[in-house]
Amino acid sequence: MGLYSTMRTSASGMAAQANRLGAVSDNIANSSTTGYKRASMEFSSLILDSGGTEYVSGGVESHTRYAISEQGGFSFTTSVTDLAVKGQGFFVVSSENGQTFLTRAGSFVPDGAGDLVNAAGFKLMGYSLANGAPSIVANGTGGLEVVNIGSLALQATPSTEAAFQVNLPYNSSTVPVADAPSGNTATAQYTAKTSLDAYDNLGNKITLDVYSTNLGGGDWEITVFNQADAAAGGGFPYASGPLSTETMTFDNSTGSFTSASPTSVSVPIPNGATLVIDMTGSTQLGADYTLLDATVVNGNAPSAVESVEIAEDGTLYAVFESGTRVATYKIPLASVASPDNLQPLAGNVFIATANSGEVQLGFPGESGFGIMVSGALEQSTVDLASELTTMIEAERNYTANSKVFQTGAELMDVLVNLKR
Repeated sequence: MGLYSTMRTSASGMAAQANRLGAVSDNIANSSTTGYKRASMEFSSLILDSGGTEYVSGGVESHTRYAISEQGGFSFTTSVTDLAVKGQGFFVVSSENGQTFLTRAGSFVPDGAGDLVNAAGFKLMGYSLANGAPSIVANGTGGLEVVNIGSLALQATPSTEAAFQVNLPYNSSTVPVADAPSGNTATAQYTAKTSLDAYDNLGNKITLDVYSTNLGGGDWEITVFNQADAAAGGGFPYASGPLSTETMTFDNSTGSFTSASPTSVSVPIPNGATLVIDMTGSTQLGADYTLLDATVVNGNAPSAVESVEIAEDGTLYAVFESGTRVATYKIPLASVASPDNLQPLAGNVFIATANSGEVQLGFPGESGFGIMVSGALEQSTVDLASELTTMIEAERNYTANSKVFQTGAELMDVLVNLKR
């Protein structure tokens, strides 16, 4: 029986080396495949119980290993939708039937419908920011949708945030409350005026007149009017009352806001959203009225999308012809406890297994996830020199095992021919 076991052992050795050659051939074929993770063949011995009277050779078992957690180098491109992950994490993609997978192949381009699709035909998934910040489901893909940049052709965004910082002159004349702009009288008095442009829901420009009035004792009235209601030539009287009025109080000893004072003004824009004018940083000092900052943070008139940008935290911005940047999607990353135990499938994608652990979602740069790199692709982790060396080694080992098999076969012939 020793000769038979020898032949079986050498046959298992040839099968193991054939598997090793298969892994090498896959690696070499995918040495230029974006995001490909090299495969390797690991061996373990199979020992049989000899019983102490004769040696019964066992064999070798082969196990496939994938270096999925290994970071590949970056190849930089001119396309902002080419994405790579620096660190831990996978892109979440979906197939045509809606099944989700994980991948590091980030060569995404818009298809005819505007969906971002990689070279294998899988669509990139993300959270829409149309209704505000997303509520991520850490252990599920609920709420994810296909990232589509084709629907961003022409948009108008209402203004919701503005920064308005000024120095209000401490030594200016005080105005009686009855004569302040909030009274909307023909003889309204005020200390200073600045105008801001904002946008309504349709992208129409709304010019706001912001009046600052010294009421005395550190109190300042901030009154906001719609310039469209102003009298001919501008100014008072306005056809309708102020859009918003807020009284702010400064500490006369420091020139900064008191702890109880409001620091912003909420202005309901006609046919638009509520614009919050943040005045944090304003002062009341013994200097002239000085405009430090007057910026409407968001909102834009109707304009076409000129380009898109993708930040390190996965936020996809639409950049309009007007120069306005609007956050439209937040692209998450996925991870598992043991990435090397993910199951690879055709198309350079992976699915979770019992050994890999369940999929966890998060945003780039948070909770141990890597950052997203726009305009780059992760290269294959295959080293051609190592693979060619492994191929030669596997070939030699296969030949040696075949020699053992051949020797066993020849000895069997000798044993059979003893009867002659």
